[in-house]
Amino acid sequence: MIVIKDVHKRYKTDHGPGKWVLQGINLTIPRNVNVGLIGSNGAGKSTLLRIIGGIDHPNKGQVERRCRLSWPMGHGGLEPTLTGRQNAKFVCRIHGHQEDLAERLAFVQDFSELGAAFNEPVNTYSSGMRSRLQFGLSLAFDFDIYISDEVTAAGDAAFRNKAAAAFKGMADRAGLIMVAHSDSTLKQFCEAGILLYQGKAHWFDKIEEALKAYKDTTQK
Repeated sequence: MIVIKDVHKRYKTDHGPGKWVLQGINLTIPRNVNVGLIGSNGAGKSTLLRIIGGIDHPNKGQVERRCRLSWPMGHGGLEPTLTGRQNAKFVCRIHGHQEDLAERLAFVQDFSELGAAFNEPVNTYSSGMRSRLQFGLSLAFDFDIYISDEVTAAGDAAFRNKAAAAFKGMADRAGLIMVAHSDSTLKQFCEAGILLYQGKAHWFDKIEEALKAYKDTTQK
């Protein structure tokens, strides 16, 4: 379970504090529910996802992570001067997987489909290659809830199908919090929805209801 309490977030600009992106977000996200974050560009979807994942921090409020939570798939956490293999080794050791290190490295290399580039520095990777490496790293560990920001858009059609199958495979053992711009992707993977609108968050038990509410906001 993830409990979000009175979270506010804004960023500094050249002219001082910017407008509030998030204003008093209060949510409880169960660990066994797949949830889609929905909202217009700039509504704060990726910001909230980063705060949930601990990559960003609120100006006010707090997030209680009462579960094993992944980092956002496809984003952050990579040291660019190290190779893909070296990054994977580091993450495996951080998570205490020294004994089965070779097995997990083989999984990450196979899933990410990086081939020989797995042994090249990450700063030589394209953005899609970085996303595939990060996605493979996330799946190499067992989490209660996985968080994903547009990771299904990474790579070619074959890899997107592989990512989709991996998400489906997680359904019985873990939850998912996802940002995606495609309604069909959200309907495919998510059962519930969170609509971000004017800095506030609105929970819907059905993803279809959240998408309908979002469409209503775009017509105002």
